[in-house]
Amino acid sequence: MKQQQPRINIELGDKEAEGIYSNLALITHSPSEIIIDFARVMPGTQKGKVYSRIIMTPQHAKMLYKALDDNIKKFENQFGKITIHGQEQKNIGFASSTGTDDKKE
Repeated sequence: MKQQQPRINIELGDKEAEGIYSNLALITHSPSEIIIDFARVMPGTQKGKVYSRIIMTPQHAKMLYKALDDNIKKFENQFGKITIHGQEQKNIGFASSTGTDDKKE
């Protein structure tokens, strides 16, 4: 018999409901934390600003990663493939955490 998870009521305040636009995420980690800074950089400027910092355990970060992956797949199934300008045609040098390219062309 499967045990039901208790429902959690989440409160969303007016300020938080407005959201914060971010076009840059800076990610760093320690053995016990993953830190994501959500920033905004405007075109033609040399300076950006962090608007929100999220600190979570590596386990919660992995759960977030899986939830984002699942939701992106659902989004693409409904609305079509998301393209990232300049990355569809060529490998632009992103490497895995081991420092080697995962995908060779």
